[in-house]
Amino acid sequence: MLKDYKTRIKIKAEIEDVYAALTNPFTIELWSGYPAQMEATPGTEFSLWEGDIAGRNIEFELNAKMVQEWYFGEQEEPSIVTIKLFKDGGKTQVDLFHTNIPEEAFDDICEGWNDYYLGAIKTFLEIE
Repeated sequence: MLKDYKTRIKIKAEIEDVYAALTNPFTIELWSGYPAQMEATPGTEFSLWEGDIAGRNIEFELNAKMVQEWYFGEQEEPSIVTIKLFKDGGKTQVDLFHTNIPEEAFDDICEGWNDYYLGAIKTFLEIE
């Protein structure tokens, strides 16, 4: 059984900084605490948290959008992550949609997005 997850957060930071936190391996390393393999080029593979999250980059729009396929072993339907960024006054709105998450991984993935991924980026960028 595959499930979808959708969330939205607002980060008090410039849209360029939020985009860098999603796509720049050096910035990812700063907020995650782990080396990151990432480049904002369609068709490239990425790896975060020492391979706990891995997949393939599909699409990038500078300071606006990122689409990735996340790998979950042998799975018929690809698990697609789409992140869109919007300016919202002095904040950046982040819309996340993650499709086809295996049911057994769903709770961990949701917690990961909220606490360790988007939550960590928010904490990192909002430090005064």
